[in-house]
Amino acid sequence: MITAFLTFVFFFAIIGCVLYGRKLIKTEKVDAVFGNPERAQGGTHWVIVGSSFLLLVWLYYSWDIAKSFFPKSANELCQVAKVDESLLSLKYLFPIKERQLKSTSVIQTETENLNKIILDIKKSNKVNSQNKNFLFNFVAKTKSTIPLLTNNNLLENDTKEQIQVLTNRINSLTEDFTRKDFPEESPQEEIKRVEAAKQEGEWGASSTSIDNAVEIPSIPKTKKGLKFQAAAEELNLISDEFFELRNHNSQYTSVLESLKKEIKEFRSKLDDSEEITSSFAKDILKIARRIEYASIFPPATLNDLQKSIINFDKAQKIEQGGLRWVDIFLFPSGTIMSSGPSCTEQGSGRWLPKPSDTLNKFTLMLNPNVGFKQIPLIWYEMMDVSKIVGFILPNWIADIMPGDYPVHDEKGEIKPNFKSKVLNFVSGDFNLLKIPVPTGHIWDSFLRVLLGLVFGIIVGVPLGLFMGLNRFAKGFFDPLIELYRPVPPLAWAPLVISVLGIDNLGKVFLLFMVSLSIMIISARAGASGTQLSKIHAAHSLGASRWQILRHVIFPNSLPEILTGIRVATGMCWGTLVAAEFLAGTTGIGFVENVAKKYFQYEVIWITIFIMGMLGLLFDITIRKIIDKTIPWRGKG
Repeated sequence: MITAFLTFVFFFAIIGCVLYGRKLIKTEKVDAVFGNPERAQGGTHWVIVGSSFLLLVWLYYSWDIAKSFFPKSANELCQVAKVDESLLSLKYLFPIKERQLKSTSVIQTETENLNKIILDIKKSNKVNSQNKNFLFNFVAKTKSTIPLLTNNNLLENDTKEQIQVLTNRINSLTEDFTRKDFPEESPQEEIKRVEAAKQEGEWGASSTSIDNAVEIPSIPKTKKGLKFQAAAEELNLISDEFFELRNHNSQYTSVLESLKKEIKEFRSKLDDSEEITSSFAKDILKIARRIEYASIFPPATLNDLQKSIINFDKAQKIEQGGLRWVDIFLFPSGTIMSSGPSCTEQGSGRWLPKPSDTLNKFTLMLNPNVGFKQIPLIWYEMMDVSKIVGFILPNWIADIMPGDYPVHDEKGEIKPNFKSKVLNFVSGDFNLLKIPVPTGHIWDSFLRVLLGLVFGIIVGVPLGLFMGLNRFAKGFFDPLIELYRPVPPLAWAPLVISVLGIDNLGKVFLLFMVSLSIMIISARAGASGTQLSKIHAAHSLGASRWQILRHVIFPNSLPEILTGIRVATGMCWGTLVAAEFLAGTTGIGFVENVAKKYFQYEVIWITIFIMGMLGLLFDITIRKIIDKTIPWRGKG
């Protein structure tokens, strides 16, 4: 219901904002100068248009609109798919799915194979003339079996009767299928079916777990679905019974058994030097057996069966009614397919999860009781301040305190003194108040990027400024920077992670390497690009070196530095995800890697969305910093 409402909202938002935009364009000043940055200000309505259009496309191609307006459609299409699957094997017998009868195709194929064997035997120099005659006789005898199968007069009455029985069953099914009360279902059976359908769940993502137990509910939830399921079950029985039929009359059986016996005796008499001859005989026997199991029938024998299948196919398409239009228009690039008793999504709906399902999974992953691998995406935990103190303060503070650590007395008791109390404090061995601290996959990734970026800025900016102002620094450090900068971060990842471990230290150091080179180059470019006239002016006014650096060079370098931070942020996010892919037990990259292995498409899209939103958050923050720190940029 919510999705349907949002669909209308997005649709009318697009129309309304487009009309508003066109009206605004007409009222715009005629003398507006091309290239004026002020013309790019605003445009919120176009943001709404773009976002709404993107969401509508997602809703449509993920089949969420179909799920919203026709929630039972997937279940009904599942039953239709079962019917199609049941009919498929039968359809391939006739010029329905193929251009000709299957019997005709088999005869044509195997005749060509036999003719090819004849040519190969004639060309072979390793088969003597006597054996060639035997082989030619085997081929001729194999070919002679085909007319014994295609002669209607030789077809056994029992086989004819069985074919007619199956034809009548399909005709009867077609007649019953058009009835409204088909299939007959008692109240008790209906209650049982409804309960089983409820337990199976609804179409889409599970509302209780990250893993989808059932993709498409296969138990029919509607009377229409029940009708198609009943027809599919009957067609499966008919199909199985038909393919058990064999057109093996007495004459054919006699000739075939004689052929098998002759080939067996012939091969048994051959010695090791006549391997090629034996191989030819074996190939002929294989073709004879393929003909035996191919269920070849006289050409007109299955005409009534073919008509009955076509009639049923037409009837079931009529019974689909509006469901066919739902499948055509609301299931683009795919449909619901059946594989035995279960059904799956095929097409866009498989790899493009529904927004409603994705939101549901996102909610579950935020839940601290569910999360992903028992870890929530973002949450908090109460941590004692003592642990933070123990992490920050080194234990050697206690060691430098005057005096000795306490020693136990004759009773084995230890009385604490000042030195031991200091040790307990710096090691966090005390109880104090608890404070909330963030935890979860998002926080872990966020903290790694932030630390790597901060360390890169702290080291890279001063070094870059130094290289931009000093010939020695530039000459000494530039080769080192340019040596490792072109190497992709993923090339460093295995080495860094192997040396520093898979925990946070290795990942933070890798991100530090990524951001360091970018910040050095940005700061160096900013410092070297400072106008010399500004430096001379400051120097003539009596400014010291520190003052020139502080008030002239650094402000002039800020645009380059802040742009470098924006670039480094994006690079750090890309590298982090790759590092968490390679080695990680937490983080957004780890979540996506696990989801990829188990085809959890909703989770994959959640991770993509989170990474995009976090990157956007970083970028917006940096933009605000740029606007506040260098408002004069681009204004002269």
